[in-house]
Amino acid sequence: MTHFAPVKPPKRPRIGLYSVGHAHYWNQFEGLLERLLGYNRFIAERVSVLGDVCNVGMVDGEGGARKAAEQLSAANVDLIFCHAATYSMSGSHVAIAQHCRRPVVVLNLQPTAAMDYERTTTGEWLAHCVSCCVPEIANAFNRCDIDFHLVTGLLGLEQTPAISVADENTADHPEAVAAWKQIESWIRAAGVARTLREGRMGFLGHTYPGMLDMYSDFTMITAQTGMHIELLEMCDLAKLAESVTAAEKRAKLDQVTEMFVLSEDSPSDPLARKPRSEQLDVACQVAVAQEKMVREFDLDALTYYYRGREGNPYEQLQEAFILGHSLLTAQGIPCSGEGDMKTAIAMKICDMLGVGGSYSEIVAVDYNRGTIILGHDGPFHVAIADGRPVLRGMGLYHGKWGTGVSVEATVRKGPVSLLNLTQTGDGRLRMISNQGEAVEAPILKIGNTMTHVRFAQGPTQTMNQWFSLAPTHHAAMSVGHNTEQYRKVATLMDINLDE
Repeated sequence: MTHFAPVKPPKRPRIGLYSVGHAHYWNQFEGLLERLLGYNRFIAERVSVLGDVCNVGMVDGEGGARKAAEQLSAANVDLIFCHAATYSMSGSHVAIAQHCRRPVVVLNLQPTAAMDYERTTTGEWLAHCVSCCVPEIANAFNRCDIDFHLVTGLLGLEQTPAISVADENTADHPEAVAAWKQIESWIRAAGVARTLREGRMGFLGHTYPGMLDMYSDFTMITAQTGMHIELLEMCDLAKLAESVTAAEKRAKLDQVTEMFVLSEDSPSDPLARKPRSEQLDVACQVAVAQEKMVREFDLDALTYYYRGREGNPYEQLQEAFILGHSLLTAQGIPCSGEGDMKTAIAMKICDMLGVGGSYSEIVAVDYNRGTIILGHDGPFHVAIADGRPVLRGMGLYHGKWGTGVSVEATVRKGPVSLLNLTQTGDGRLRMISNQGEAVEAPILKIGNTMTHVRFAQGPTQTMNQWFSLAPTHHAAMSVGHNTEQYRKVATLMDINLDE
């Protein structure tokens, strides 16, 4: 299935890197400094695959630390990697974190799995003595109120430097693979935080009246995520819809027929029928306008809901929302219905991590199968579909005005995670993540997305624990078990995560 190019690619994170050492060693042990800088360059090269690196090299004294801090601050880094290259006094580099005020990940990466004990000299040992200073760094950072985290394992070189007497080819060693998985996870989290911090959330219409869990203070959202909230009007979309050409509609219909299976009449629900040609025509026209609106207002995500007088000129526009917003969600612009801005952010987080982010709520519980059915009337994230989604004509949108076309689909089977972004009574955002397994089971043929998910605790205990955390009633569904990745995102955004 084609994966559509993103309308607006996410930002690359900016990663600061420095290595630490003890200045007295350089004159005492020939070649040690250059050897450690080689490790530093190796880390920088690997990190640069996922992010832009500001590498200030070796920091071995307080004066150098202050200069390094100025460089990292000027580069506006999102995250700092402190590479423990050998023993270093904590006082020689603590000024970096104090000045930059960015989270620090201490890289405790030993170059070799084991030293060659018969041939190892003092200089050779010092190249492997990386863990010695890490407790001191942790103590100093803690007492200085610096947000720090640890990655411990092996460096992962693919070949041994000529100076070494030990085997430093550890690229395939499980401890190196695991360490780099953690490092890459931190880099991806930094990219999410930067994209949100510099992002623009479109808010079209208003929140579904009476859904108190979804009401949020726009200033609070900006304060805690950095996102700008762009308030949009239905007339913005209507004007763009008028500009859509016949050729643009045909191209959009081609996209729709590639992405979706057009349904026949539902065997069970008389409201769910084969999409009529006039419904598809309007839906494609509005979908073109929706993408134009995203580009015109430079949006990264969108939430929407419109409820006006029945029969008013904007009703036909809102009837066609689901198709166009599903297409946008597939192109990296997550769209959430009912004006649920917090879930649009959760969907954006999932999408940037490449794990989907489909708009979901609890549909029902199947106690015979031990599953909770999760889904909605759209939008759906096609990248995590189990096969091609079905497009159904709807004689009625339940709980909303009008008729139109809707998406019927299920998330592919296997590990899944829910990410819920909610708000506490004191005005703080909170993430909630649940992990389960999407399993094969029948779904209703009524034009909604639905997936049976089995949780380890069973439906009753899962719901009791989940609901006690006061979630919003929507969540983003993603593929894979992603809670630890979401925890890193939450950490960099200074948001608590519960599970």
